[in-house]
Amino acid sequence: MNAFEQMEAVITQRRAQPMEGSYTCYLFDKGLDKILKKVGEECAETIIAAKNGDKTELIGEINDVFYHMMVMMNECGVTLEDVCKEMDVRAAKIGNLKQFHVSDHNT
Repeated sequence: MNAFEQMEAVITQRRAQPMEGSYTCYLFDKGLDKILKKVGEECAETIIAAKNGDKTELIGEINDVFYHMMVMMNECGVTLEDVCKEMDVRAAKIGNLKQFHVSDHNT
């Protein structure tokens, strides 16, 4: 089991068996709006960390995004397997693009 699968298992367990003091349970209790707010905040913090050039900070923020995205996925009924299947479909299309459309952002 990889780290993403472990994280998904813990999130699923927290939802099924709430544990007092659990941040994951707190997010589920507050609902989708709170979860989405946290996803947005963590994305913004990740962008700032990337801009600041601190690799350690960036790695931490990326992990925060992954965690909050996985809580959102669970809340919305999306599994890691669902996402990986779509990734496989998209990976099979790599290199099949016949014409690349370029937008002229000056007009």
